[in-house]
Amino acid sequence: MGMKERRKMPNYPFWLGGVAASMAACFTHPLDLAKVRMQSVGPTAPRPSMFKILRNSISDYGIRSVYTGLSASLMRQMTYSLVRLGSYEEMKRRMSDNGLQSPSAGKLLLAASVAGGLGGIAGNPADILLVRMTSDSVRPPEKRYNYRNAITGLISLVKEDGVKGLGRGLGTNATRAVLMNTSQVGSYDFFKSTLLQNPVPLVNYQFHDSFFLHVVASLAAGTCGTTVCSPADVIRTRIMGSSGKASPIEVLVRSLREEGPAFMFKGWTPAWMRLGPNTVLMFVFFEQLKRGWSSFATS
Repeated sequence: MGMKERRKMPNYPFWLGGVAASMAACFTHPLDLAKVRMQSVGPTAPRPSMFKILRNSISDYGIRSVYTGLSASLMRQMTYSLVRLGSYEEMKRRMSDNGLQSPSAGKLLLAASVAGGLGGIAGNPADILLVRMTSDSVRPPEKRYNYRNAITGLISLVKEDGVKGLGRGLGTNATRAVLMNTSQVGSYDFFKSTLLQNPVPLVNYQFHDSFFLHVVASLAAGTCGTTVCSPADVIRTRIMGSSGKASPIEVLVRSLREEGPAFMFKGWTPAWMRLGPNTVLMFVFFEQLKRGWSSFATS
């Protein structure tokens, strides 16, 4: 919504963002699987490309193998994304000028960071399950978790590690969630409002609130989010995928010593190829769901 628009901001259901994110995850889950497997590779192991990971998985286990861990991904979207998007939309509505004008960029970033932290806390158990289920096949057989689905995995996690096990990597995950929501969701609103207000230089093209605007703004937001979150994402993956108790600082120091600073962007390409389309699909679905809900509510 443009910063100068003076129409009342509608109140959408809290769960709408979670549904949109779940719909997007159904399309992009194979890329998430490849990203996690690339980030889990240590310094001495060969570094297969994203396409080689997916090709080998399909050739060895069939096409369904690239959707390993989908149940955990959907659980994650209906906890992490539901809370971060729902909280952000609610805070944005409450901070608006009597519900008539979108908040300033600073307020949007603040709302996005707070909502991201809440989402990171809510989605932490599902994140653990997602990392373990998608990286299980690259582990030695004796170190595999062998979760059948997210529900049985959650039960096994609590049985083996106790309730405290649900908080494994929570600090890193919450930090990543704050960075992700600020750089993805917050920047989406920023790019969207900026493009609405200003014509594109050189070509003098003026955007309107349409499908094309949503795609362009979400692509820019996905690129921003991938780059900002990559270091925290790699550290989070290694902590959650491990059965040990290394702290984020220990993982960071060891990885820097063994692999150098480049490790912080390991898996950036599949992360971008996953987050770019995921961001586009999520926001396009979200915008359409919001429009559909508005039509339903006013009918």
